[in-house]
Amino acid sequence: MNSLLSEFARLSSDQATRRNLRPLLWLLLILFFFIVIYSLIFQTLMEIEGREFTWLSGVYWTLTTMSTLGYGDITFTDDLGRMFSIFVLLTGTVFLLILLPFTLIQFFYVPFVQAQAAARVPRGLPENTRDHVILTHFDSVSSAIARKLTQYGHSYTLLAPSPEETERLSDLGFSVILGYADDAETLRNARIDRAALVALTSSDVVNTKVAFLARQLAPDVPVIATAGKEASVDILELSGCSQVLQLREMLGRALARLARGGKFIAHVIGQFDELHIAEATASGTPMVGKTLEEIGLRREMGITVIGVWERGQFSTALPQSTIHENTVLVLACTRDQLNQFEDTFRVYNNVEEPVVILGGGRVGRATARSLDAMGLDYRIVEKLPELVGNPEKWVVGDAAELSVLEEAGIMRTSTVIVTTHDDDMNIYLTIYCRRLRPDLQIISRTTVERNILLLHEAGADFVLSFASMGADAVLHFFLHGDTLMIAEGLVVFRVKVAELLSDKTIADAHIRRDTGCTVVALGVDGTMRVNPDPQLPMQTGAEMLLIGSSADQKRFLELYSEAR
Repeated sequence: MNSLLSEFARLSSDQATRRNLRPLLWLLLILFFFIVIYSLIFQTLMEIEGREFTWLSGVYWTLTTMSTLGYGDITFTDDLGRMFSIFVLLTGTVFLLILLPFTLIQFFYVPFVQAQAAARVPRGLPENTRDHVILTHFDSVSSAIARKLTQYGHSYTLLAPSPEETERLSDLGFSVILGYADDAETLRNARIDRAALVALTSSDVVNTKVAFLARQLAPDVPVIATAGKEASVDILELSGCSQVLQLREMLGRALARLARGGKFIAHVIGQFDELHIAEATASGTPMVGKTLEEIGLRREMGITVIGVWERGQFSTALPQSTIHENTVLVLACTRDQLNQFEDTFRVYNNVEEPVVILGGGRVGRATARSLDAMGLDYRIVEKLPELVGNPEKWVVGDAAELSVLEEAGIMRTSTVIVTTHDDDMNIYLTIYCRRLRPDLQIISRTTVERNILLLHEAGADFVLSFASMGADAVLHFFLHGDTLMIAEGLVVFRVKVAELLSDKTIADAHIRRDTGCTVVALGVDGTMRVNPDPQLPMQTGAEMLLIGSSADQKRFLELYSEAR
């Protein structure tokens, strides 16, 4: 009872609750007015029938009629009184059974339930929480970060500004606490002083404010932020960010490197000392139609094919894996081996017609700059004239119009890159281009990860996710460069050779059999051997690089705990 009274007192002191009292008081005053008027009319009609009742009897009859109780001890005998009774009954039904309950529910019960729910919303983390990641804003990038952190067994918390948002995100499976990211108390409640990382994915202005506050509260905690504009990078770094990611620039470069043609056929996506992880398109080369065993990259050049991409699906490379026109090879090799690969296959990568870029936003312009650096010509289709740069490289108009696409060279080009920030539009344009040119290479971006499969079904050969790229970049920074994410769930990671493996050869250790991981590089006498001989002995404390799924990585670290 005391808790109910205290809650009522708290709600009564709330400004919103006091505003809600006004309509209730008006309804009660109107109801009181009707009771007085009906009681007077009751006495008048009873006098017409020749009967007399007290004022209290009039109020009693009015309330029992309006509330539909109708005891029947006082009733009218003529039609005029009965008509009045019907009117009073209808008025009571509207006020007592509809308006008044609705008012109480809408203005009092619902706020009470919301207040109760808000009281249950977590506002902070336990005091012993440490080594977690704080996500300050919910969007597609932070959602992907949270999912991948969970996948790799790292804890995080996501800040939500309202109880409703907190409950919604919690219902979706996120670890959430209530509070504004730019509030010092919220960051303290998130145990920022013991966090492993603070990730900022909001607007540049908000990120700057939160980064500055976070640096004041926790000078030694790394802070990573995304930047929408190049001009914001410096101010974000000055505000305290350890690293600033220009995701749109990164996405533009990634889209460009998948295009046919250019100076290079392979592009490095990660590097561990001498080991290079690269992606190479097979389109137009003699590799198409052959198996990996027939191509013999390991035999001829010492290059290991880690896996292959086929329309957004990654699979581990097997000797019998067949290479198709749209296959992308993921290679593990040295710089010299990569150069040899380039010298062998670059001759098949000549493209003369410009690449067509649909969308002249920041990603589209970043793609154009990357294509230019690769030695590829391009044409950008953009319907907003104010975005147009060099008129020779731009076509102003709607990409959904055939005449505009023809002017850009859709019927001659070998590659179209779809870069708009609207996933629905990207799907629409992908379907349109695929119908126009079944032989066309179509590369598309997506903002939301769930649209990747749909874009592939629409006809895209390659789809790059803005959210996944941002999440991978943040996790690569969080893991201090010791882990490189190649594909969904597939990683290359660096460890020390455990004592359990000392003096054993790679073949005798049965690492792949026991953990699922493959050794792709091994430190021997101070030098890193890429794609080492299986008969090479391992030395305690030497570095080794392995590739495997996140589950394989976890299994390896559990089995050889000294490698951590």
